[in-house]
Amino acid sequence: MSYRIPRTEIEKCRDREDLSQTGVYFLFGTSEDNGEDIVYVGQAGVRKNGEGVLNRLTEHKRSPEKDYWTEAIVFTTSNNSFGPTEISYLESRFCHMAKVAERYEVKNGNEPMIGNITEEKQSELEELIEYAQIVMGALGQKFLRN
Repeated sequence: MSYRIPRTEIEKCRDREDLSQTGVYFLFGTSEDNGEDIVYVGQAGVRKNGEGVLNRLTEHKRSPEKDYWTEAIVFTTSNNSFGPTEISYLESRFCHMAKVAERYEVKNGNEPMIGNITEEKQSELEELIEYAQIVMGALGQKFLRN
């Protein structure tokens, strides 16, 4: 499942149960310094309070270090099937792809760990990555293609 959420509309998403799950998200904005497009790639697991990716977006909205972003794109599942290994793999792959493409400034401070996944799971996740590229491209965010 994928969602495009403007920063100003996050509070309106509270009733979306699927956004309380584990997921991978992207924060998009523009640099005030040079006008370049910016992306931050993140992951969110379900925490003890039962909140997942939406809670993480809310934290980023309150963070002065992340005041550049204006919209988020989120990928999650309908059955909360992403575990820590899957979201680490996805975050790492997306971050690496964005850096290689050099189309946006990547705001991630460190290189996410790719994790250790089976060949079968890797194949499934690579299909999701292809789907995500299509969805984000259709939404005007073409930061993953060189």
